[in-house]
Amino acid sequence: MAASSSSSSSPQTDTCLNFITHLLKAFKDLALNVFFHEEKPRKDEQGSQGLPQAIASPSSSRGIKHQVFLSFRGEDTRLNFTAHLLKALEDRGISVFFDEKDLEKGNQYLSPALSQAIAASKISLIVLSKDYASSNSCLEELSNTMDRKRTQGRFVIPIFYHVDPSHVRKFGGNFKASFEKHEKNRPIDQVKRWKDAFAKVGEIPGWHIKGGKVDRPETEYIEKIVDDVTKKLMNKMSRSASEGLVGIDYQRKMILDLINQKDSRVIGLWGMGGIGKSTLADSVYKGISPEFRASFFLQNVSEKIKKQGRESLRNELLSKLLNEKEIRIDTPSIGSPYQERLNNLRVAVVLDDVSHPDQIDLMGVRHFRDGSKIIVTSRDRQVLKNVGVDKIHEVKKLNVDDSLQLFSTFAFKQLNPDVDFRDLSNKFLEYAQGNPLALKVLGSKLYKKSRKEWESEMDKLKEYGQPEISQILKSSFDGLDELENNIFLDMACFFKGEPMQNVEEILSCFYKGAVCGITNLVDKHLLDISPVKDIPINEMFRKEEIMRKHRQLKNSWLTTSHCRIVGDRITNFLDQSISMHDMVEEMGKNIVRQESKDLGKRSRLWIPEDVSQVLIHNKGTDRIEGMKLDMSQIGDLKFCPTVFDKMHNLRYINFYFPPFSVGKYKKLHANQVGFLSLPYEIRFLHWEYYPFKYLSSSFNPKNFLVLKLPYSDIEQLWNEDDHQGLTNLREINLSHCKNLRKVPNLLGAIHLEILCCRGCESLVELPCLNHLSSLKTLELQGCHKLKKFPEIPNHFTLQCLEETGIEEVPGSIEHLVRLRKLCLRNSSVKNVSNNILKLESLHCLDLSHCPITNFPEIPRSLKELYLSETQIQQVSLSSYSLINLQYLDMRGSSIQKLHCNVDLPGLSETSTVDVPSSILSLGYLKVDYCKSLELLSELPLYLRYLNAHGCTSLEKVSFTNQNQHLYEPCSFDDNDDFFMIFSNCLSLKQDSIDNIVENAMLKIGSMAEKWTGKYVYGPKKMICCFPGNEISTSKFEYQSVNSSLNLKIEPNRCRYMVFSIFLVADLTPASKSVDFECSLKLTAADGSHRYHYTTGWSNELDFQKKHEYVGDHVFILFSSNMIRKDEGFEEASFKFYVYMKECCKVEKCGVHVSYIPEELNPAHNIRGTEMISGEKGSKQ
Repeated sequence: MAASSSSSSSPQTDTCLNFITHLLKAFKDLALNVFFHEEKPRKDEQGSQGLPQAIASPSSSRGIKHQVFLSFRGEDTRLNFTAHLLKALEDRGISVFFDEKDLEKGNQYLSPALSQAIAASKISLIVLSKDYASSNSCLEELSNTMDRKRTQGRFVIPIFYHVDPSHVRKFGGNFKASFEKHEKNRPIDQVKRWKDAFAKVGEIPGWHIKGGKVDRPETEYIEKIVDDVTKKLMNKMSRSASEGLVGIDYQRKMILDLINQKDSRVIGLWGMGGIGKSTLADSVYKGISPEFRASFFLQNVSEKIKKQGRESLRNELLSKLLNEKEIRIDTPSIGSPYQERLNNLRVAVVLDDVSHPDQIDLMGVRHFRDGSKIIVTSRDRQVLKNVGVDKIHEVKKLNVDDSLQLFSTFAFKQLNPDVDFRDLSNKFLEYAQGNPLALKVLGSKLYKKSRKEWESEMDKLKEYGQPEISQILKSSFDGLDELENNIFLDMACFFKGEPMQNVEEILSCFYKGAVCGITNLVDKHLLDISPVKDIPINEMFRKEEIMRKHRQLKNSWLTTSHCRIVGDRITNFLDQSISMHDMVEEMGKNIVRQESKDLGKRSRLWIPEDVSQVLIHNKGTDRIEGMKLDMSQIGDLKFCPTVFDKMHNLRYINFYFPPFSVGKYKKLHANQVGFLSLPYEIRFLHWEYYPFKYLSSSFNPKNFLVLKLPYSDIEQLWNEDDHQGLTNLREINLSHCKNLRKVPNLLGAIHLEILCCRGCESLVELPCLNHLSSLKTLELQGCHKLKKFPEIPNHFTLQCLEETGIEEVPGSIEHLVRLRKLCLRNSSVKNVSNNILKLESLHCLDLSHCPITNFPEIPRSLKELYLSETQIQQVSLSSYSLINLQYLDMRGSSIQKLHCNVDLPGLSETSTVDVPSSILSLGYLKVDYCKSLELLSELPLYLRYLNAHGCTSLEKVSFTNQNQHLYEPCSFDDNDDFFMIFSNCLSLKQDSIDNIVENAMLKIGSMAEKWTGKYVYGPKKMICCFPGNEISTSKFEYQSVNSSLNLKIEPNRCRYMVFSIFLVADLTPASKSVDFECSLKLTAADGSHRYHYTTGWSNELDFQKKHEYVGDHVFILFSSNMIRKDEGFEEASFKFYVYMKECCKVEKCGVHVSYIPEELNPAHNIRGTEMISGEKGSKQ
């Protein structure tokens, strides 16, 4: 807008100025940076009205007040690192002062604009490159920046770009020559000022980008730097990101939010020693204390009370708050005069490191005026609960990024580790586990030390810990009572990482009140209870592999194999496990080490070398209470059977191999065979490869909780007539004890939960177990000589008797009314009692590889039946059997005929009788490699999976035509694809092939209807395969003798096109999978609509087996991608590919085109759908 020549402002000018004034104020109220350029008035406009001074702030007149000032040497980094850093900052919404011109002029003095920019910016980023010190303007800029840091507390973040930080501090490298040149050409005082600033910036922890192939990409550094800048800008109240305040911003905000709540008067900060409680409290305190009339941070309350007494410390606090010297109150409580004064005083107080509730009450907290805020830090959560704090905040450990930054600050005096030390830095981070104190102590100790010294320090930590850290942590241990003391040491030496429930039961046998003791240790942050993590299962595992892995891993106390299958993951079935910080664990172990230099006089032994020495040299004494030995860490050793005679108080023996370890074998050998003398007090005995035939003759199992002797030479446990006091016993594990013939009477073991005799090849007798109401798991797999079906409690839901000698499923099976799965795979079963029909909960029955000859009667509830490799010759499945049966596996069996009788008498297509939705639910049938199979009769129409590969005698295949209206509506409740495989069925009659083709086309029609409807669901693909090299043109009207085909279409925009295809290929070269691919192009008459897509199929029968194919095979293929809305297309072009070991030739191909009207409702029955044949077009 042009200005008026008049001396007075025009109305338009006044209006514009008034509007801009208010607009600027609105932007400022929103904390938005606005660049405002007010044009200077001409001399004849001096009377014009300017902006109000309150709006036209200094920053407005100078331009934007930037958040970050970026200093760099342009010749070094302008076009690479600095340019990328600038863009990353601006992309994050951070305004950056970037004055490239002034930096390149070589000015020896700073311009006013640059000086103002440095003063206005909250953070200065200094990119120290190799030629930075050669620039006068860079050094002048740096000098000004460091002055602002000293006087105004500005943030300065150095970036050591391809330079050594020590060269900056000591003027080494290229910087030496640069400053020598300055000293010749510039005034002495100016160069001195530059050198001071340069040396100081080198001492600030920053980012060291070493460069080269071994370093990380610069983009990762830039992302970390931008994150660091963002954190500092968002926390205006925080100090510089050095030492104590790294990573506490989030927690600080949480505490401030609690303080602002009206019902939060006393706030507790709880956490382990060194976790940063005091640092967090100090940061919060400094932020809120100016808002209160009086405030005081009382440090180390517990320690000061010990040194100077309770009353003295209280008097110190009151003197500070009431601003009165030498207050002396010697009574337990505070008198009325002081109470009244405190009632009038709104205060902010921190009571740091409180260990007893009385310490808080003593300080008179309850007398402070309403609105006061009291922060109490403690390692004991129960202390905070007892004094009635309003809110308790658990101080969290630092995350990985913050841990690395804090550690690097002390170990390298920069914000990231040196490239050569990154791997070792991660090891120290793993040890510290986010504990700030540990990170500071370890970092300081490693500063300027060599890599060899770092490695030595790590070895030392693993063995002895860090004394300075342990001393701080030990103060928590010193306050424990005897029960808590013992439990803590057991946890540190034996039970870390073990399931919580099992540890509670074991320790409850050791000590009275163990559960309460564990809770107290958790409150004192010496223990933690953590959820057990899932173990992922590789996606390649199919159902059989998952169940086998399940059986291998489940049901073993106090090992990581205590797990179950949940969905497609293996997870621990106990919800929680014992967790302990590594440093706390090491502190506990050090306490045991300090008990005595004599290994035999220590209470607990867990180091393999120590245990070996005690066993070899018979050094045991009554001081030893527990021994844990990882036998994978020792060689063979011999010991005396009386080695435990002097260990009268020994309660815990755990001689084990870790799960999945290799090289398992007997490593502990006795000087004499026979039996071992065991202490009377023993409660827990786990000894893999136990070398004796018997337990001690004086052994009394009444105290036992767990007895685990897998892979041992044991022949007999105890004399069952002499020992009935087994009420404490929870688990017996005798797996793979090949010499064990008999399990003793367990009448008194009323709390037994697990009995594992897996792999006991000589076991012939098992006692009656049906009275054991607590028994959850019975493992007898691999007991080849066990011929009698076990008498088990009727509450069992799963029973696996795989690879046993059991010959019959007896009539007594009827009592297992809750049984859901019964597995007798690879057993000797020849007969199954009809009483199995009474098991209304049975869902799965596995008789695979059994010598059974007759198809068993099956209950209506059965869903899965496994009969592979059996001698059954004929199967007739009635409607009764098919009610719920979904999965039938008879692969490799002797079956000759399989007939499905799905006729439901009295049920017509118009019947209104209520029929279960699953009445014809058989969806998966496996009969592959049944070389005697001749007939598959009356198969369900919508059988989802049928594998008859290699049935060389199969002649006849038919599908039911009974009650078709009942099939389709209930057969699309999942997304499994249709799979019909008759490969290598070389005896198939033509009418059977016609039936297979007809069924395939029926399924394609139903799939097409689903996928053109409003609701898309159900199978997406279908593969049908059978021997041959041709198919009738009545089914596939378009055919070609090579791998491509073109056809003409009559355009119609009110319909869907459905393309079904067939291919012929020689499968002889194939070994496992056969893959197919179809490329389709659709073209409209006017060229306006073109569509091109590729879809594929895979005929993978069994990923574990190698299959052989013979000759040409026909494949009928369909995919939901082959349904297309007709958009006026008039031509379709197809190209087909077959892949086996390599790309193979398609010998013949064909296409069938059908159409579905666009208005077809998905709810219509398939029988009412009009499938219109495609008009004949040109054929290639």
